Amino acid sequence: MNSAAYDPTAPAEDLPAHTLKILVAGGFGVGKTTLVGAVSEIRPLRTEEVLTDASVGVDDLGGVERKTTTTVAMDFGRLTFTGGVRLYLFGTPGQERFWFMWDQIAYGAVGAIVLVDTRRLPTSFASIDFFENRGIPFVVAANVFDGARRYTPEEIADALDLDPDVPVVLCDVRHYDSAKNVLIRLVEHALQSATA
Repeated sequence: MNSAAYDPTAPAEDLPAHTLKILVAGGFGVGKTTLVGAVSEIRPLRTEEVLTDASVGVDDLGGVERKTTTTVAMDFGRLTFTGGVRLYLFGTPGQERFWFMWDQIAYGAVGAIVLVDTRRLPTSFASIDFFENRGIPFVVAANVFDGARRYTPEEIADALDLDPDVPVVLCDVRHYDSAKNVLIRLVEHALQSATA
């Protein structure tokens, strides 16, 4: 058993003072599962399945032709910060055929990360619309893929037609520190939104 797991007999100072539900959303193949796995202090729950011939003509593999698996429900991870803040991370499925689950997954979320691939920005529009329409604070995190052209946060915000208060950060979700910095920026933004 992981020593970081919940223990009902633990002293009160070992329990988190604040727990926050965070969503990780974005298009198919942008790195949501990788982000959750990179920062989770527990073994992440993954609901990945192998892509089959049944998805041909249903899922758009444009730009991610080498992808062999897909999230069919959600990913789940946890990250605890010193000071008593614990984040519960819920990665949403990226394909349109699974969007019906988003409202249930989003229930109670204080904020979201919209992960984008700058080579396929249109795949992020549905996620951005979802959080804007529900008033859920979000940040846009541009996953920097090897070999992809680099853009500034300002260029990405302009291309996505984001409101000026939506933060845009560059990241490499394979690396703990980079993914953690995105989460910190989201928590800061969610707190600012709550007090505005």
